[in-house]
Amino acid sequence: MAEIERLSVALPAPMANSVRQAVADGEYASTSEVIRDALRLWQSRRHLLERDADVLRSRWDEGKSSGRSGRLDVKRMLAEERATFKGAKRRRG
Repeated sequence: MAEIERLSVALPAPMANSVRQAVADGEYASTSEVIRDALRLWQSRRHLLERDADVLRSRWDEGKSSGRSGRLDVKRMLAEERATFKGAKRRRG
């Protein structure tokens, strides 16, 4: 089992009330579970932002090295990205 460390967290009253309400409603067994879930979501969001930044850097580098120049067809580019995203989403199931 992972080592557990106790931390004290101060929350604004509305957030603290939301945490207690989630426990009272049976969504979570304890306030600690609510906070752990929130931290997992935060970590996931950070990971996705890092991944997006890596993709943008890669695409930027590809564009610079392609040597192509001229007008950018934003509508075509967005359509291609949407198609790529939809294809990846279908493959994940």
